[in-house]
Amino acid sequence: MVPTIAYVIVSAVLFTIGVAGVLLRRNALIVFMSIELMLNAVNLSLAGFARQFGSATGQVFILFVLAVAAAEVAVGLAIILAVFRHRDTVDVDNMNLMKW
Repeated sequence: MVPTIAYVIVSAVLFTIGVAGVLLRRNALIVFMSIELMLNAVNLSLAGFARQFGSATGQVFILFVLAVAAAEVAVGLAIILAVFRHRDTVDVDNMNLMKW
């Protein structure tokens, strides 16, 4: 049996990698993937705690987070694709759509 602290440690490492990707990278796709990595890190910790307490509530929350993440992927990739077609770049620093 894997202890719950192992789930929490792996989740914290994945979340830290995701935060570093959001803060350090300039490519919108990498930033988007880092946000998804952070969501999956939270899902891992929810699964670990649900297993520890023997409750299905954490697994229900995981399903809701996955549903929201799927919608986010659809909308986010559509926005990134539209910006790429308009600006010919996915660099976050060059995405100043509010300026003319």
